[in-house]
Amino acid sequence: MLKFFTALVCSFALVNSVQAEQSQTQNGYEVHYNAFNSGFLTPEVAQANGLTRSKVMALLNVSVLKVEDDGSKRPVNALVSGEAKNLIGQIKTISFKKIDEGDAIYYLGSFRFSDEELLNFDLDVQPDPNQSPITVRFSQTFYEDR
Repeated sequence: MLKFFTALVCSFALVNSVQAEQSQTQNGYEVHYNAFNSGFLTPEVAQANGLTRSKVMALLNVSVLKVEDDGSKRPVNALVSGEAKNLIGQIKTISFKKIDEGDAIYYLGSFRFSDEELLNFDLDVQPDPNQSPITVRFSQTFYEDR
């Protein structure tokens, strides 16, 4: 079931990458991220991963890859924290849940939104405790699943 979830998240990453680059590279790490309406999950996948499906709930997916000297990449653990702010300044703190499938590690956070709400995200991603966190900022508009 988890492998299916990985495929689902990857498919959303591909769709979103057509719209805009959804990754950032810094200090030898690639941070990949995407956000999507939780209604896209099947009930089985949501239940297996303890996630809530709703037309007004979204998921933020973050994964971190270490870029090795030979150019290969491997998933790594990281401390991930973040928040979303709407246009009137309301802040939504996002708590992340780690999902480790062995060959893939990602962090999922869920949050509520209003229809047609533009959210500005600020994330701190820290794969190496000896380095400053990588700051990721992006904006996205969310729509209720109808």
